[in-house]
Amino acid sequence: MATTRTAHTVWAGNLAEGSGDVTFDSSGIGEYPVSWPSRAEQANGKTSPEELIAAAHSSCYSMALSHGLSQAGTPPTKLETKAEVTFQPGTGITGIHITVEGEVPGLDEGAFLKAAEDAKANCPVSQALSGTEITLTASLA
Repeated sequence: MATTRTAHTVWAGNLAEGSGDVTFDSSGIGEYPVSWPSRAEQANGKTSPEELIAAAHSSCYSMALSHGLSQAGTPPTKLETKAEVTFQPGTGITGIHITVEGEVPGLDEGAFLKAAEDAKANCPVSQALSGTEITLTASLA
């Protein structure tokens, strides 16, 4: 069964001086301000498309890694995943770096690294962003 999730943004003004609000419609978790300065300079309490991509990527990656480890008979106790999305004004998104630390009883570092690479290649968000270089640092706690 396919699912569709929805968010929308209302923007007012030009790029440099305007601002908007992005609303998470499907979940109803809220409305968050967004602006060009929050994207290209300092966040200053506002979000950006890159932060939203990082949130999506870190959660999707964690799910994919958890699933892969569980399917292999070594379910994780805990995974802590950070996604860093780099944005260069005038160029766009130039890279994504995932850092994951896992607590996985009965698994050695080599097997964890293999599972982590597999999750990077196969998580749906990684696949959707395949035109961007995605790098990974993975370790056991």
